[in-house]
Amino acid sequence: MGLPADKAVRYSARIFPSMLNGVPEYVTSTSPDQRSPESTHILVVDDDSSIRQMVADYLGDNDMKVTALASGNDIARVTGQQMIDLLILDLKMPGENGMEIARRIRAESSMPIIMLTGCKEEADRVMALELGADDYLTKPFSPRELLARIRALLRRPREIRPESIRISDLVLNTGNHTATRAGRLIGLTAKEYALLEFLMLRPNRIVNREQIAQHVWDENFDPLSNVIDVYVRRLRAKIDEGFAKPLIHTRRGEGYLMSAEREIAGA
Repeated sequence: MGLPADKAVRYSARIFPSMLNGVPEYVTSTSPDQRSPESTHILVVDDDSSIRQMVADYLGDNDMKVTALASGNDIARVTGQQMIDLLILDLKMPGENGMEIARRIRAESSMPIIMLTGCKEEADRVMALELGADDYLTKPFSPRELLARIRALLRRPREIRPESIRISDLVLNTGNHTATRAGRLIGLTAKEYALLEFLMLRPNRIVNREQIAQHVWDENFDPLSNVIDVYVRRLRAKIDEGFAKPLIHTRRGEGYLMSAEREIAGA
């Protein structure tokens, strides 16, 4: 005889541990008959068991499948065996920390990453984003806010990109995420690349900070932060310094644009 429906849902939302290569894995979801085959699959990596359980319980109650790991040691195995839609990653863990894991994953994948951090300093948040995280949450955080940020990242539209984008002598290869200017390779972090691609896909068009925040980060980005300005300055230093013709322009009070024109009104 089966469990009553209300108890079955509560039971199936629990975390079930198993052992894979000696590392605990926790998988949770709503009951199989309620979850579609296309349910979102979230990977959580955090050495704090209470965080793993809270996230798994809450996302499971919202019809998501969750795999939770206590360290980054088994990430490659899990992502190699299962389709993961988004990674939630703790910034500071024993052994390989979140910064190192994010750098390694971003070199191979464009999977969205939300970084969890107990650090309140802006420098740590900037570093996390620079290494490839799409968003971050400061602990302690509300699981409701985490869910909202997950949904925002997963519904972000994926633009159709040409194999390469050229503005003057600047060429962006969208396949291997590299940029060259006048044949010289330009070293870019994952977030610098994302910002440059966003600008180059909109040549001669002004984009404001809100548009950049929504497309390169997400709509939950703190509008009072100066992270976007920092990234534009870094990108301009890499793209324009040493060249007679600047390509990244600032339109005061309006935003930024990429253009090969020498003179930009209002810049």
